[in-house]
Amino acid sequence: MSAAGLVPAALLGAVVGVAVPRIARRFGTAPARSEPRRGGWLSPVVAAVVFAGLIGARGDDPALPVLLAVAAVGLVLAVVDLACLRLPDPLVLAAAVLALGGLTTVALLAGTPGRLVGALVGAAVSGAVHVLLALSPGSRLGFGDVKLAAVLGLPLGWLGRDAVLAGLLLPHLLHGVLVLGLLTARKIRRETLLPLGPALLTGTWLAVLLS
Repeated sequence: MSAAGLVPAALLGAVVGVAVPRIARRFGTAPARSEPRRGGWLSPVVAAVVFAGLIGARGDDPALPVLLAVAAVGLVLAVVDLACLRLPDPLVLAAAVLALGGLTTVALLAGTPGRLVGALVGAAVSGAVHVLLALSPGSRLGFGDVKLAAVLGLPLGWLGRDAVLAGLLLPHLLHGVLVLGLLTARKIRRETLLPLGPALLTGTWLAVLLS
């Protein structure tokens, strides 16, 4: 897609980005006056980048509207997790319904049931891996993260094995680099809890772009 073609995509993302903090406040995030400090990175500019990246990378995929819908919910989840260290079940469920329902519809209309099977396998693999991580000794992985990882496995599985593998690796690589950097800068302590949801979502986005 040409650069000019990405402008409408970025504008669409910016509109979504404006709405994200307002929706997130309904799930217990900071009031409006605190948003620039706690959720500034999920500004319309960042949402525009997310949407433009997806449309630029997957513009020929019939499942693009599903990817955009899941990304929109993911932006809200990231804001809530950054502010509250939790991933509300209603939002995770909404992402699951959008992903599963949307991909099922696309697969039936396109006559590609194999891709739907791949999506389900991706969800199962991602969920199982994160269950094992959550149950491992000393793990700080919550089951909200496990549920989100399973949901994100649906679009990754739709795109194929390489996307699933990248989606399993990249979030934890990003999170690990962030934690190491903050520890080195003495911004946090070893016992400080950090949200994993934003890393899961960012890593999944990158995996989609790279697939």
